[in-house]
Amino acid sequence: MLGVIYAILFYIATAIIVVGVAMRVRTYARTPAPLKIPTTPAPTTGWGVFWRMVREVLLFQSLYKSNKWIWLFGWMMHMSLWLILARHMRYFIFESYWWIDAVQFVGTYASFTFLFGLGGLLIRRFAVERIRYISSPSDVLMLLLLIGIGASGSLMRFVTHTDIVSVKAFMLGLSRFHVGHLPSDPVLLVHLALVITLMIIFPISKLMHAPGVFFSPSRNQIDNSRDKRHLAPWAAELEK
Repeated sequence: MLGVIYAILFYIATAIIVVGVAMRVRTYARTPAPLKIPTTPAPTTGWGVFWRMVREVLLFQSLYKSNKWIWLFGWMMHMSLWLILARHMRYFIFESYWWIDAVQFVGTYASFTFLFGLGGLLIRRFAVERIRYISSPSDVLMLLLLIGIGASGSLMRFVTHTDIVSVKAFMLGLSRFHVGHLPSDPVLLVHLALVITLMIIFPISKLMHAPGVFFSPSRNQIDNSRDKRHLAPWAAELEK
């Protein structure tokens, strides 16, 4: 019965996050950018924009220039998250790949840097006056949700071990619409419930900045306003 409940929740959460993210990305893509507003100093070529986006996504270049402490916590949290996600890939595939095996050790301890980064970002919400002024309850709750996911995952790995084989069998079964046995470990159930919650609220949360950064005009535009007139698609249609 427990497996059936969580299976239904996972199916619902998966549908919500896939459809929700697709709809939000569609909205981002269809939103016109009537002005040329790249943040200077901006690249003047397409390749320059490409490498700028690479530096933003991988290194958080603009945040580093703005505030070194916030950059440290933010970059540490995001890079640790990538390692954790890569490590968790082994629960969703039958045969592991070499790169998944390679990150298992590092991904195991990335949970500590993940929690450290989240803790720093949470403290910043209260310690910095100007950040506290613009913070909403959802900002704090989102950080607490991520901390709960990271903390419960770490507990299962280092304190209360769960039946990983059964968990993997359960997750693999969901991909074939087969509901298997799910261990009744309380920490595991809390961890999965928090993950499901994150999946459901992701499309309507500020976490949508992950795909949204690629549609930011201040980052993805070429600085050629002096060489070429910029027209949004809808404006170009009006001129015809």
